[in-house]
Amino acid sequence: MLRPKGARGYAASDRGRQGVCAQVTQAFLDFTRSRGNDLTTPDPWGGFPGLKPADRWCLCADRWQEADRNGVAPPVVLAATHQKVLDIIPLERLQRHSWPDQTDAGMDGD
Repeated sequence: MLRPKGARGYAASDRGRQGVCAQVTQAFLDFTRSRGNDLTTPDPWGGFPGLKPADRWCLCADRWQEADRNGVAPPVVLAATHQKVLDIIPLERLQRHSWPDQTDAGMDGD
């Protein structure tokens, strides 16, 4: 179910623990912008395309949990989520938010 390396890997140096692969929603994008992390604005210098609702992206585990506590966690693509996320978030919690169609686990933007 969860990938040993996730959709984009999981480097030990990744302090953000970006292993929760999700299909972002407008509610999540609005929430994370309100917390100072605007994921909708492209950053051509950093190669970041900017996200829109229905895009798939690997999110920081802590931000995903914060969004969940605030009722705006985006659906999780379990088949593309890194198994190390389970050190932070229980599987049952991720399953409650799992994207209904796990057959297409491709991640846009990676």
